[in-house]
Amino acid sequence: MEVAVVGQKQKQQELAVASVSDLSSSSSISSSSSSPVTARFSFDSGVAELRFFQDSESNEDFRIDLRTSQLFKLSSVESICVREDSDTDKEKSYSKGIAVRFREEEESRSFHNAFDQWKKDVVVQESCLPNGTLSAGKSKFDDKIEASSAKMYFHYYGQLLHQQNMLQDYVRTGTYYASVIENRADFVDRVVVDVGAGSGILSLFAAQAGAKHVYAVEASEMAEYARKLIAGNPLLGQRITVVKGKVEEVELPEKADILISEPMGTLLINERMLETYVIARDRFLVPNGKMFPTLGRIHMAPFSDEYLYVEIANKALFWQQQNYYGVDLTPLHDSACKGYFSQPVVDAFDPRVLVAPAISHVINFTSTKEEDLYEIDVPLKFTAAANIRIHGLACWFDVLFNGSTVQRWLTTAPGAPTTHWYQLRCVLPQPLYVMPGQEITGRLHMVAHHAQSYTIHLTLAVKSWGPSAEQGRVLQASSCKFDLKEPYYRMSQPQAYPLAQDQPIHHLINTQDIQILSQDDEGSDLMQNPPQNSDPEFH
Repeated sequence: MEVAVVGQKQKQQELAVASVSDLSSSSSISSSSSSPVTARFSFDSGVAELRFFQDSESNEDFRIDLRTSQLFKLSSVESICVREDSDTDKEKSYSKGIAVRFREEEESRSFHNAFDQWKKDVVVQESCLPNGTLSAGKSKFDDKIEASSAKMYFHYYGQLLHQQNMLQDYVRTGTYYASVIENRADFVDRVVVDVGAGSGILSLFAAQAGAKHVYAVEASEMAEYARKLIAGNPLLGQRITVVKGKVEEVELPEKADILISEPMGTLLINERMLETYVIARDRFLVPNGKMFPTLGRIHMAPFSDEYLYVEIANKALFWQQQNYYGVDLTPLHDSACKGYFSQPVVDAFDPRVLVAPAISHVINFTSTKEEDLYEIDVPLKFTAAANIRIHGLACWFDVLFNGSTVQRWLTTAPGAPTTHWYQLRCVLPQPLYVMPGQEITGRLHMVAHHAQSYTIHLTLAVKSWGPSAEQGRVLQASSCKFDLKEPYYRMSQPQAYPLAQDQPIHHLINTQDIQILSQDDEGSDLMQNPPQNSDPEFH
């Protein structure tokens, strides 16, 4: 017997079945003449649920989340409903089955029709949630990211030693603190959401600045440590709520006036947390709300570093042995050499290795779309400043905290105080020779992949030059593919690069002399270079 639906939207539907039993245990519910088994479909507070029970007040029931369940017909009067359950202790998911038996075929048909309709209307279609539109099924994060990568990612950031590594980056932490405290007007009596809160340090900064309430959203086990840290600071902690879960999935009771986060990875985009930051903006932030940081810039310039090039090339020398315990290793030399050059180099380098002014690519966090971050294409164009060999492309980033009172930059530029991000260089297997004034063109193409990182395709080319040269003809070109997920962490201190005797000092370039040329119109009003700051802690 079916219960009528109240209202225009289907909120509840009940059907009778003969019996249900959990296949993973001996639990079962069977109907009797006085008390039939009821199957109730319901939708409340964003959750679509199927519940089997005999007495609505009884605790003896079976509940199934319709978002993660499937129904299979075994016979005319018997079906099985498979549901996904989470075992948090073992950190894995597995299926459980509920066997459903009907009194007649018509009863089975009605149940299947109802199940399919609820899946269609409630699960497959997007639900309009209090914090924006979100698919009721598998979250966007799970669709984009491999489960193994996500597990390692959350395990890494769930450990205090890695949080300590970031907290002890005083350039990073100090800049965040200064950006928040100097812009108290943006935080006083405002609701703040800390996206990927980690230890909760940014939430505590926001509370110090006078935030009315802070929601610290953290998906890893670090959420428990954040609760401890916040509880240990009760004057601030009473205005902070830790919410454990993914930004793509959690629900918050109110919208935020300001988002704060540290979503930057190597080369700004590694780990793909910028996408989560943008999703948080769309779900939680009020119109015209503020974001700390507000925008990011990736800076790029060609470099010359003979030491680094030889170091990478020499790694493959092992595979040139023709008699390694009687085995000739040389057939693998070319493959090994290709593998070593496919690793972007993460270290702190001397800015004097740069051979042309840098250009930049801007990502405005307040307006960019999530899909824009799936593939980033940057055309490259430089003018060589010296007669030299180019070994690849050097990259770094900075982010702007566009506060109402103070605009503050956090930079990872060479020559600036070193951060835990360092800088990044893509070394080409075939160097290019350039003369002063010669044009260097190319392309930096970065494509996101499921391991929470990017594949980088780099091409650099040198064109002919001079009054008698054929205009636009490419003399040399070199290209390589890199995996940002698998860098070579060199991380040595910048080496001293002595001047060559035939190289005048004015050909060398310092960071202070590099003009950041934007190739993006978006955010042009915020495109001033990071200001020189007399306070070394926050520069």
